[in-house]
Amino acid sequence: NMTDGPRQRGSAAPSTSEDAAADTGDAAGQSSVALKKEIGLVSACGIIVGNIIGSGIFVSPKGVLENASSVGLALIVWIITGVITAIGALCYAELGVTIPKSGGDYSYVKDIFGGLAGFLRLWIAVLVIYPTNQAVIALTFSNYVLQPLFPTCFPPENGLRLLAAICLLLLTWVNCASVRWATRVQDVFTAGKLLALILIIIMGIIQICEYYWLEPANAFEPFQDYDVGLIALAFLQGSFAYGGWNFLNYVTEELVDPYVNLPRAIFISIPLVTFVYVFANIAYVTAMSPQELLASNAVAVTFGENLLGVMSWIMPISVALSTFGGVNGSLFTSSRLFFAGAREGHLPSLLAMIHVKRCTPIPALLFTCISTLLMLCTSDMYTLINYVGFINYLFYGVTVAGQIVLRIKQPDMHRPIKISLVWPVIYLLFWAFLLIFSLYSEPVVCGIGLAIMLTGVPVYFLGVYWDNKPQCFNTFVGELNTVQRCVNSVYTAGKIEEEEEEEGALLHACDCL
Repeated sequence: NMTDGPRQRGSAAPSTSEDAAADTGDAAGQSSVALKKEIGLVSACGIIVGNIIGSGIFVSPKGVLENASSVGLALIVWIITGVITAIGALCYAELGVTIPKSGGDYSYVKDIFGGLAGFLRLWIAVLVIYPTNQAVIALTFSNYVLQPLFPTCFPPENGLRLLAAICLLLLTWVNCASVRWATRVQDVFTAGKLLALILIIIMGIIQICEYYWLEPANAFEPFQDYDVGLIALAFLQGSFAYGGWNFLNYVTEELVDPYVNLPRAIFISIPLVTFVYVFANIAYVTAMSPQELLASNAVAVTFGENLLGVMSWIMPISVALSTFGGVNGSLFTSSRLFFAGAREGHLPSLLAMIHVKRCTPIPALLFTCISTLLMLCTSDMYTLINYVGFINYLFYGVTVAGQIVLRIKQPDMHRPIKISLVWPVIYLLFWAFLLIFSLYSEPVVCGIGLAIMLTGVPVYFLGVYWDNKPQCFNTFVGELNTVQRCVNSVYTAGKIEEEEEEEGALLHACDCL
């Protein structure tokens, strides 16, 4: 029953006296081993804002302006994409409290459309999306940290990769050690990047009354001819800039009072990010012309050099802090997605283990870290991101469409939040427009992205759907699970039972002490 969501897990009785002896003194503690509800409203807002606002607004907000062809139209694109993002987040809020499971759109797609659709969402995330995104953010962090040490040239490639790896290892350790530590890191660095953007906005407001490009008569003066295809591309770029708005849904089970705090965090964070994006872009064009902005490889740094004088060092530090927080937020949420997939039987059950005392999904975090470190060793990260960006956006629409399907299939399901179906329809119309345009403008890139996703189909049928696997395969998987002895972890319910009469899923306690 989907309305029950993740249930409270009780402990299974030990099957042998040896197990019972091993569990003596800790039975009470293990009976409640699960992801703890430690994320309050402030930390929830920090996860959303911190994941949306990465390095893009500091480094290259020029994608929208370049394609919009005028300052005024670019600002309109930022506002409209913010509103569309808010509508999408509203749809996810209803889904998040109707199907209150961690895993976000993976869990919703799986429950509504079936195991294969859910697995393909998980497959593309595991294989490409999270490892590449985290590697790119970590490399951006290391670039801004090392650049002052190499003022006349680019930092060495190996140095960049090494510092990015250190960043990933440090933040993985923090996330393994404590949920509270990880959320505090997220809160602090989100506050830091917001303060930097507020400084940019204030400096822009000081200049705003005397600036040419913001006068109504000049705002829509094109610096190149308007083109419908380019304007559509501007909307696509704007939509990608808001990526991360759905990340809080990946950690629903760890939210304090999710029925209240999930929608509240969304309603606070998305308007805040839209405000910051619009006014930061207004501030940028008070300090530089559109041509200067388009020519800059690091817009915030150029802004600082033009307006902050001797304090211009604040901007590169702000970018470094922003990307550091971005890596932390991505590690935190991606590990929960992999944890949820393993718990549903779509990934090795090893990844569904959580630490007995710390209540953190250590194997999932280590898997996330290792896959990102491997991606750091390749030179094709940016190409892969281009290929799968289309697929990521595709699943946003599939998930929102699932909201309508669920309304039709189960109209009487309990919904703590129930929005008008007008909103998902509006979102889907905008989504379909961008999707069709993407296919038309870059058919090869989109086709390769689809091909990468479809490689998950045989994996699903061989690894998940096929029940009678050879004994040697099952033995190998069993051997893998012995790693829980090293990390002192227990295995949470591998697949949540969906029988209505069962009120609690079993916690399979391992002889891990």
